[in-house]
Amino acid sequence: MKRSKSSIRIFFLGVVVVVGMAALAVRLWDVQITRGAEFARKVSTGSQVTVRIPAVRGEILDRNGVKLVENRASFEVDFYLPDMVRAYKESRGRVPMTTYRGRVHNMPRDLKEADVVRIVSETVIPRLEELGVAKDYNSKALQIHYRTNREVPYNYRQDLSFEEMALFSEKNLGLAGVNVGVKPVRWYVYGALAPHLLGYVGPPKELDKLPDLRDFNFYEPDVEGKAQLELYLDRHLKGKPGARILRRNAKGVIEGETGRREPVQGNNVHLTLDAKIQYIVEKALRAVGRGAAVVVDPRNGDILAMASVPSYDPNIFIPSITASKWSEINKDATNPLVNRAISAYAPGSTYKIPIALAGLRAGIGEKPFGCAGGVQYGDKYMRCWIAEKNRTHGSLSLEDAVKVSCNAFFYQFGNAAGIEQIVAMGNLLGLGQKSGLPLSGESPGVLPGPEWLSGVNPRARWSNGLTANTAIGQGDVLASPLQMAMVTAAVANGGTVYYPRLVDRVVDQDGNTIEQEQPRVRSTLAADGGLTAEQIERVRKGMWEVVNEGGGTAGRAKNEKMPTAGKTGTAQFWRSGIKDNHTWFIAFAPYENPEYAVVVFVQGAKSGGGVSAPIAAEIISGIEKYKSGEDVQMAALEPAQGNFLFTESIDFRRAAVAVTKLSDDGETSDTVAAPGQESAPAAAPNVVADADEAGRVQNKTEPPAAKPNRNPLGGLFNFIGGKKPREGAPPKRPQPERPGGR
Repeated sequence: MKRSKSSIRIFFLGVVVVVGMAALAVRLWDVQITRGAEFARKVSTGSQVTVRIPAVRGEILDRNGVKLVENRASFEVDFYLPDMVRAYKESRGRVPMTTYRGRVHNMPRDLKEADVVRIVSETVIPRLEELGVAKDYNSKALQIHYRTNREVPYNYRQDLSFEEMALFSEKNLGLAGVNVGVKPVRWYVYGALAPHLLGYVGPPKELDKLPDLRDFNFYEPDVEGKAQLELYLDRHLKGKPGARILRRNAKGVIEGETGRREPVQGNNVHLTLDAKIQYIVEKALRAVGRGAAVVVDPRNGDILAMASVPSYDPNIFIPSITASKWSEINKDATNPLVNRAISAYAPGSTYKIPIALAGLRAGIGEKPFGCAGGVQYGDKYMRCWIAEKNRTHGSLSLEDAVKVSCNAFFYQFGNAAGIEQIVAMGNLLGLGQKSGLPLSGESPGVLPGPEWLSGVNPRARWSNGLTANTAIGQGDVLASPLQMAMVTAAVANGGTVYYPRLVDRVVDQDGNTIEQEQPRVRSTLAADGGLTAEQIERVRKGMWEVVNEGGGTAGRAKNEKMPTAGKTGTAQFWRSGIKDNHTWFIAFAPYENPEYAVVVFVQGAKSGGGVSAPIAAEIISGIEKYKSGEDVQMAALEPAQGNFLFTESIDFRRAAVAVTKLSDDGETSDTVAAPGQESAPAAAPNVVADADEAGRVQNKTEPPAAKPNRNPLGGLFNFIGGKKPREGAPPKRPQPERPGGR
């Protein structure tokens, strides 16, 4: 029995030995054969360092080839922290340590690591101070970077001036772990032009999950799209990375480059935007503190311009933004990061255009309705705006009701058509739905009706009063400027409802089209809605009278050179007890063969006719001059500043914007509009901590003021390897470029 147990023990011991030998053999095979080349590259011989060169993103251009987003060269200083630690140990025989609270097997422990803040303060900063190029930094962020991303160089300085770059190159600091080079960084050519469309970029959040992280001693990550088109088009814009082999001497100092593989630039993207029309729109819209404007080609749904104020300059996020600046932007009560063009608000009387189409579809277009100052629904008397002036509109046709924007007419007209017809027409026009644009945060709006109400409040019942509110674009109705632009485009072109289109095509660096996006039709009001061309023309005629006949609500939008039709709207809104009307103007031009559908939305104004319509008229006038051959001189825009002032009127002819606290206005009723659906702010960029006390430096001389090198990359990668300018001669300053792109 004993002999049997001994045999079993010997047998199991033998099995353990065999399994262990097999596991060792497999591991040796993996290390020496399968991954031998990889580990050979990483052997710390003290002579070679592999550095990943980030890919260069493709450019974003407008429909005419004007560059909106490109890449520029940034002179930067990086700290290779492991090299600094190793060099410190070799020179002083030890490494200073610091303690931090970490976790081991999910249990909290006090752990030790190299004190890189002390190493940098003792060995690097004094030398930089001698040259006057030292800069404050955040010591905690530096230590955390070493702990979590030591394979990634710590970016100490960006956008060195040419004078600073010359100092670094001429003096040859000889500091282990300090590398000066040139990197491609994103550049938004015209500053705060269309930032809510273009978005911005930043480094990836989870570096430890990047697939090629282990292939390099030091990993320079690619930037990636963080918001809007930069995010949506990231797969097209991102290129392929390259690699550098650097020579390191026995002291750990980088002496030069021994080899490289050049990165490959990503594809270019052409938008449907016209940069010059976008510029015209942005300049006109800045007459107010909060609002949006959209210009669409009604012939195909192309977005020619889309602007929102207040705005921001995406360049402040490149390559990173300080925590204090990011906090300042987020605390701005006017929400400059919100894209009001795709946010939803009460459309006011502009909604009478879809209601008119619904009534025509229901077969009541020929029926007149009278205005005696208001209409009674249940226990509520719903007034027309004309009653505020102690007047009435009398009996009106559909065209006349559109012209004078009679609320009483549309209360009755909407109820006669029926809420089912209103909802059906709204669905054909894309109301209450997202458009599918490649932009984040788009609001679907609200197309109210019995089914919608039961989803919001199962106990509530739809009523004629609710239909009346819906018919004048107030109550629960919400629509975005973009949605109303597509409605306007459909009326302008005779009944074809397009999906909006923002991206035209993707092109590689050889000029080959990789992807082409074609115009898409959502519906046609003839085939899908049963409307005739004559019926749609009646709505067009009513919009013509709004602008071009006496008694219309938008006479200030009249344009002899580009005949315009339109519709005003004013929805009563209160913000914190203060009147903050939402005012609108929708228009198309030229009347006979429309090429432009224009929508202007303003928060905090007296009326659509007095504020939104003049802005739209300025836009249409600017477009007419541009298309007639007058050049649009473009320049980088500063961010549009927001405010909560109440704008009573605008007159561009006199360069006058009358801002008052008056709240008396026409074209509204006693109905208060529902709160809007504002788009979500853009995704958080790369935020860097502000300098702390331990990271402050005392320069002996002030460094030259650094200005971003706005030059395109050109021969950038010939300089990255550390090649120095001629002794005593700083790099040549690039020649400034003409406004308007290249």
